[in-house]
Amino acid sequence: MATDDESTKPLMLRLISSTVSVVNRAGKIIRDVMNKGELGIVEKGVNDLQTEADRSAQRCIVASLARQFPKVTVIGEENLDPNEDVVEDWVETSFDNEVLSSKCPEIYATLKEEEVVIWVDPLDGTSEYTQGLLDHVTVLVGVAVNGQAVGGVIHQPFYNYKDSNNPIGRTIWGLVGLGAYGMNHKLPPLNQRIITTTRSHSNKLVQASLEALKPDTILKVGGAGHKVLMVAEGQAHAYVFASAGCKKWDTCAPEAILHSLGGRLTDIHGNDLQYHADVQQVNSAGVLATYDKLVHNWYLEQIPKNIKDALPPVISNI
Repeated sequence: MATDDESTKPLMLRLISSTVSVVNRAGKIIRDVMNKGELGIVEKGVNDLQTEADRSAQRCIVASLARQFPKVTVIGEENLDPNEDVVEDWVETSFDNEVLSSKCPEIYATLKEEEVVIWVDPLDGTSEYTQGLLDHVTVLVGVAVNGQAVGGVIHQPFYNYKDSNNPIGRTIWGLVGLGAYGMNHKLPPLNQRIITTTRSHSNKLVQASLEALKPDTILKVGGAGHKVLMVAEGQAHAYVFASAGCKKWDTCAPEAILHSLGGRLTDIHGNDLQYHADVQQVNSAGVLATYDKLVHNWYLEQIPKNIKDALPPVISNI
């Protein structure tokens, strides 16, 4: 639990700081499930899997955040029994000192728990996890205020898993107005166009949008968090997904981190995604993420009208 010194820090810093510690604990749970080899796979739908790692990691994250911040709304991907007991060892109550020692942007200085909605994807890239493509896997926790994604924590439990000389796993955190940390932010090569997109959820609209953008290279990988990180770290210029498969817990944390670096993430019409507690959870008008908000407009202009018409924008009543 928070010490007297920690409790005096602004709520936003405590939230992000706690989340960094929590996702590190969730990452260990995910690795432990993989090491035991009993994945406990359940099919939720077509191309939609859930494993014991998804379930256990979500219980860890939700219980830990609820213990520290009981008035914050936390929405997780997995539909789990809220009354089921959580292993006490999974409840993480420590704080990350690097985050706590940061200077909180003034805009969040008076933030209250009741104003925050947290979106949790306990294991983004489940299909890749079951196939051993472990570098695609992320844990995503996004912080939304007034419906906007403003803070994000992304944990890669298997980062460096092929390199025995370095510690496994890394955690990236970011806050709009402060920046992003724990990653290798750089611009993509400017003499070519590299686009990343879905590995396993393609369709005619996705393919047509890619053809219209005329990329030099297409990188088909798993996990929305993984794809946005590729954009943020200069491995791709854009993440393009002209389909309705993505959910709010897939995009909240990555969007906040990308925006904190000067990038942009919207639907394919250029509309901001909304993250209020009772918002439609499916990003039904697709996702477009780019490394620079000025470049973003070019991508929006290139997507054909017939594709946009097939994915009408969400009309928010909030």
